[in-house]
Amino acid sequence: MKRMADRMAQADGKVLVLGALAGVAGISLAVACYKGLTSKRRSSWPGPYAGRADGQGSGLMLVDGPGLHPGQVEVLQRLEALIQCVSELKDEMKALKNALPTLQDKVREELSSRDEAQRAGPAHRSTPARRKRTAGTLASASARTEGRSSEAESEGGYITALTDSEEDEPSGAEQSDEEQPPDQLSVLLEKTDRLRQGSESDKMESLSILLEQREEFGQNSTFLWRLTRAHCDVHDICSSLEEKKAHAESGKRVGEEAVSLNPTCAESHQWYAIMCGIMAEYDTIQNKIKNGYIFKDHLDKAIELKPQDPMSYYLLGRWCYAVAQLSWIERKVAATLFGEPPSATVEDALKNFLKVEEIQPAYSKLNYVFLAKCYKDLGKMEKAREMCEAASSVSSISKEDEEAQKELDLLCPALGL
Repeated sequence: MKRMADRMAQADGKVLVLGALAGVAGISLAVACYKGLTSKRRSSWPGPYAGRADGQGSGLMLVDGPGLHPGQVEVLQRLEALIQCVSELKDEMKALKNALPTLQDKVREELSSRDEAQRAGPAHRSTPARRKRTAGTLASASARTEGRSSEAESEGGYITALTDSEEDEPSGAEQSDEEQPPDQLSVLLEKTDRLRQGSESDKMESLSILLEQREEFGQNSTFLWRLTRAHCDVHDICSSLEEKKAHAESGKRVGEEAVSLNPTCAESHQWYAIMCGIMAEYDTIQNKIKNGYIFKDHLDKAIELKPQDPMSYYLLGRWCYAVAQLSWIERKVAATLFGEPPSATVEDALKNFLKVEEIQPAYSKLNYVFLAKCYKDLGKMEKAREMCEAASSVSSISKEDEEAQKELDLLCPALGL
């Protein structure tokens, strides 16, 4: 079978060679005849011809001259263009003639390499690029064997080149199989979330990292509310009044930007509200009251968007308790500046602190302390003592726990503990 295939390949090769030689001979004959014809015309009409300066093509160039009609000049120009094309085609046929003897060897090499790859097993199979190149070569060989014209030959070469160039880029399936790189923002946020759970230096590092990436991720609300939170964390760490105020102002600006960028993000509303509450410590009385209204509005929005977040209810309980403790003069000032003073009672505060315990029992030491305060103000002393005992059982770890312990030390004697 192999010998028969070789003989068939040799026979096909002879046919290709003879066909190519016949085509070249015919073209050469046509060119010679035309050159003889043009030489006769040139001797009769010397005006329209001149030697070409570039030395290419037929060696002739048509020019305008007397003795020829416009139609004759146009015909001669077209014939000159035809001679140029035939000359180029002749060169291509010569190149094809030189390539034909090696075509059989190339096809045989491709087939043998493919058979070896198949025998080697799945681990050594030919790549998609090789399979496509082989298919392109075989398609070109088949086109030549069937005696196609030179135009068909060019198409076969284009097909082969196209399949090779397509393999330079991975297909959609291959791209999907490749491991996708992790999202840079997600990695960044995970790192900063982890750092803020650590020491004070870790919290400061978290803020530093976020500030460095502000330009790149500044249009993402998830990034911005974390930057707001980081300013809040560092505000609590700083000792100087100037640094605290600077972080409060920066955090409030970033929080406002986060809310404007994405009004449906609960965390953005929550941390903007917190920064408004912190900023009230450094503002005038008028701005303090204004920030109080802003605090309440955005906290209500955060609860609406995320009703199972215990932190929002704890903050709202703190606001209600503070408003319930306002003096008469403070209420009058608020009414004068804003038309209507904020309104909340101790019962409202108690309701929110209890909601915190409902969502997350033993939420914080300070939540127990404010529950005790509410029960004491409402005259429920036994309940207040229970909350004080629950608060005392929680270890003091954070600064908030230390604040709660100070409040507890003042509250317990008043309750007979």
